[in-house]
Amino acid sequence: MAVCARLCGVGPSRGCRRRQQRRGPAETAAADSEPDTDPEEERIEACAAALAEPGGGPCAEPPPPPPRCSLLELPPELLVEIFASLPGTDLPSLAQVCTKFRRILHTDTIWRRRCREEYGVCENLRKLEITGVSCRDVYAKLLHRYRHILGLWQPDIGPYGGLLNVVVDGLFIIGWMYLPPHDPHVDDPMRFKPLFRIHLMERKAATVECMYGHRGPHNGHVQIVKKDEFSTKCNQTDHHRMSGGRQEEFRTWLREEWGRTLEDIFHEHMQELILMKFIYTSQYDNCLTYRRIYLPPSHPEDLIKPGLFKGTYGSHGLEIVMLSFHGRHARGTKITGDPNIPAGQQTVEVDLRHRIHLPDVENLRNFNELSRVVLEVRERVRLEQQRQEGSQEGHEGGEGHSHQSPWEPQPDPASPSMEPSAREPEEAAKEGGDGGAAAQQDVQSGQGQPFVLPVGVSSRNEDYPRTCRMCFYGTGLIAGHGFTSPERTPGVFILFDEDRFGFVWLELKSFSLYSRVQATFRNADAPSPQAFDEMLKNIQSLTS
Repeated sequence: MAVCARLCGVGPSRGCRRRQQRRGPAETAAADSEPDTDPEEERIEACAAALAEPGGGPCAEPPPPPPRCSLLELPPELLVEIFASLPGTDLPSLAQVCTKFRRILHTDTIWRRRCREEYGVCENLRKLEITGVSCRDVYAKLLHRYRHILGLWQPDIGPYGGLLNVVVDGLFIIGWMYLPPHDPHVDDPMRFKPLFRIHLMERKAATVECMYGHRGPHNGHVQIVKKDEFSTKCNQTDHHRMSGGRQEEFRTWLREEWGRTLEDIFHEHMQELILMKFIYTSQYDNCLTYRRIYLPPSHPEDLIKPGLFKGTYGSHGLEIVMLSFHGRHARGTKITGDPNIPAGQQTVEVDLRHRIHLPDVENLRNFNELSRVVLEVRERVRLEQQRQEGSQEGHEGGEGHSHQSPWEPQPDPASPSMEPSAREPEEAAKEGGDGGAAAQQDVQSGQGQPFVLPVGVSSRNEDYPRTCRMCFYGTGLIAGHGFTSPERTPGVFILFDEDRFGFVWLELKSFSLYSRVQATFRNADAPSPQAFDEMLKNIQSLTS
């Protein structure tokens, strides 16, 4: 009886009698003829059957709904922990829900955590209480407001370009201009100087200060022009001037930019280039526009890790180049430039399908021997391009020719050096369709060969590696002053190690050595490969 009461929620008479009353005479007789069973089991079965019937009667009352749980009923300390785990951009919507949420969102613990997790602010933000500035103010009026300018940028300084890195530094947002080391020390670390800074000294609004010149911070302005573009303006350009006039400013700039005096530079052409750069760049000391750049995406099959490199460019000094990989080609794009090849242009292009096997060291010293090897590969590349173009035209004309992928060069039957029988299978594979994969395996295995520059090839840096891993055919962009008559000329891409490579410009008889920029950049990854390619096109179009 007690069990039935617990199941039905009522006494035994109503539910169980109801079940009995529904039996017909035949059912009653059958039940009387059945052997005796435990009365308690019968009552349990009867009540269970009543619960299963439509309508259910008194025994089928629905279970009570679960108790409602609302965020409003949680204690404030638990709400603080929940809100602190949400992105800062979602919190303003929570503040509009009710007065309680709005009051809790004034808790500095929430905003202190958002400043640390989203922007890496590790300073003791409690020090701000002295000035009356809260962590919420720092997040909303400084970090969140200027979040769109964080990352890497290229200033629009004509052909010279540059590299600006905007970072959160303590309780400041600072724009650091990265400068190559002094020529020709390509392996030295980068130099940098601040161009502007933004900070919050009072609750009203953030303060922008120009850091250009030698007279300390002064009033400036930052304006976000459009997506991926912003500008800076100095409101007190008199702070950029020196008491000694332009002559003193030039000497100071020369020491900072080149690490020497003009008297130390004996080459007249180099003196002219340096003076021209000073005159040109000093015109941009009051207003600058910046365009966003991304670091190149990395793939497992890349020859080495892509990124930024410092390279020697003769009388122009050291410049910054971005190395990126695009299938079986590699490209070096100038981030800084010069009047001949401006920033944004593709300074070198490497064909990873065509390995160049250098002669032994003694023969390599002969420039004519190296030139012969490279020009043979160039002719091979030219013939392959002609066949590809012919194959594509035939395919489009419906002549039934199979389409040859531009990534898969075919051997030239007219060239004895390309006959399969004249080469080892491994060598043929490296120069054929799987050349990129084979080359990448060689890099991982650490194989190398002696390397020396041919006699007559000039180099700004004689301290280049004497061992290289492999070489590829490539082309380098050369042009006259003002980017006149640009043309791509043959050369050799030399991979030394994971952080250094070189390029021999055959026509110029010169050698450029490149060394990786060893720096970590935040907020600099491209959102997609397409966005990175679009960025390359945009910065190239500015100086084309």
